Amino acid sequence: MEVLSIVDIDRKYVWHPFTQERTAPPPLPVVRANGASLFLEDGRELLDMACSWWVNVHGHSHPKIASALAHQAATMEHVIFAGFTHEPAARLAECIVNALPRPLARVFYSDNGSTAVEVALKMAWQYWRNTGDTRRRLFLAFNGGYHGDTFGAMAVGRTSGYYAPFNDLMCEVRHLPFVHTWIGDNSFEEREALALAQIDALLEAHGREAAAFLAEPLVQGASGMNMCRPEFLRAVVELMQARDIPVILDEVMTGFGRTGTMFAMEQAQVTPDLVCLSKGISGGFLPLAATVANSRIYNAFLGEDFHTAFAHGHSFTANPLGCAAGLASFALFEEEGTLARISRITEANRAWLEDVAQLPGVTRPRALGSIAAVTLGADQSDYHAGVGAAVKAMCFERGLLIRPMGNVVYLMPPACITPEELSRAQRGLTEVLRETAHLYRS
Repeated sequence: MEVLSIVDIDRKYVWHPFTQERTAPPPLPVVRANGASLFLEDGRELLDMACSWWVNVHGHSHPKIASALAHQAATMEHVIFAGFTHEPAARLAECIVNALPRPLARVFYSDNGSTAVEVALKMAWQYWRNTGDTRRRLFLAFNGGYHGDTFGAMAVGRTSGYYAPFNDLMCEVRHLPFVHTWIGDNSFEEREALALAQIDALLEAHGREAAAFLAEPLVQGASGMNMCRPEFLRAVVELMQARDIPVILDEVMTGFGRTGTMFAMEQAQVTPDLVCLSKGISGGFLPLAATVANSRIYNAFLGEDFHTAFAHGHSFTANPLGCAAGLASFALFEEEGTLARISRITEANRAWLEDVAQLPGVTRPRALGSIAAVTLGADQSDYHAGVGAAVKAMCFERGLLIRPMGNVVYLMPPACITPEELSRAQRGLTEVLRETAHLYRS
């Protein structure tokens, strides 16, 4: 009887995300992970410079989180959350609320970033119906934003370039100009002023129809690590709040230290009505998400019968294992000085960007928290185009997991990465950019 390898079994039965299965190379079998590294079946080690799709915070297989999971698994693996509660969920909600600005006060659990956004959109929509305003049928979002792959999330993120087959099925959304900037950009003031004037004019015409405004704060991740100034985000939020339009911040990628503060909203000094959390919420161990609402939103769902209640839920809502991992991850921020670690990564990334930006064709260097990114060539290409495939393959040869988005290349290491490991990744990527320069420089 033939014994199939894991890759053979995978190729026979599995359908991978964001993959053209006909042309994709065989997937790489990972047998274990530790710290900033993945270890492959053939013995190779890869530095995970994408945090395994941006979920890992403290490093792979962190013993404190693993221990918390083992203890919780031996106690209670899951329980229905409608009509019941348990300590990990209650205590994690307390940690989340204490880490966020007031009046954010109520945590609704779900499974992933897309569902956290879906929950927020539904909450905003039903909030207006519960309060008697049925004119609010329009969502507002930034151009280029990406918020997940369920239908509401696709609608607000349709300009990210991922969802053309589904355009006819989406709800009504108006997309607003997003002014991204970079190190050495001298044109942001004029572009911001123009964008704010356009947004103000749209709100003057349609603000009373708006159910909510949704944004990724400071960094549009999947669109190519596009970064805006905190002042621009704050100005847009103030325009929304002046017209009583609920603000939803999608901190799925930016939350839990990724931008250098626990949440990106802190740098913009804004407080949304709803915030969406996932990815790093469990330290990268298990699927878990939360939508956190302020008291005004929450109170609008209170009543004497069910028709004003929020009729939404998931089978694994508030899974005790995920919540236990989240509690352990929160504790590590203090025990290991995670934000200080990320600050050191920021300094190293900025120093590296000064050098790599001198390479021919390398443009728009940008950095925030643990994220450093550059664009290869003058214009940004979509996810599937550009030189990304060549850069990715050559980085693999140097022991680096890099996932370019089109011709945008970025580093996003976990907080545990050592200075030596980060330097190795930066040197390796610099070598690859030199060797591939003929593909993108003009």
